[in-house]
Amino acid sequence: MADDTRSAPEAAILRPAEITPHERGGGARTIPLVARRIGSTSLLNGITEFGPGGAIPLHTHNCEESVMVLEGEALVEIAGITHRMGTNDTTWVPAEVPHRFVNASATGRLRIFWTYASVDATRTLVATGETRRIDAERR
Repeated sequence: MADDTRSAPEAAILRPAEITPHERGGGARTIPLVARRIGSTSLLNGITEFGPGGAIPLHTHNCEESVMVLEGEALVEIAGITHRMGTNDTTWVPAEVPHRFVNASATGRLRIFWTYASVDATRTLVATGETRRIDAERR
């Protein structure tokens, strides 16, 4: 029998207020939470905050994604249909389905909590075809 000396990853408590956000452009900034860097092997999640009128461009992912509105009102476009979302409303978007989020307010902020079903999740911008790993985005 082989001697397996690997240890299981440690649990983590993540405090968004203590994590430096990454500016994404378009009035959005992201706070990465669960990722490979803390030992995750199967999912990514985090928070994205949008300033008044902020938006991210239409994009797809290589895996499923779920997003919950934590604060504010969102307009979410999924496969060409726009939906209004409020606090605690949640999306589920299959892989490769074009979507985007827009802050519906001209004065307040929008905060969303997102989860990807893969630690190797990517984002492909529909307009350019550019693909980046979610955990590598530093825009």
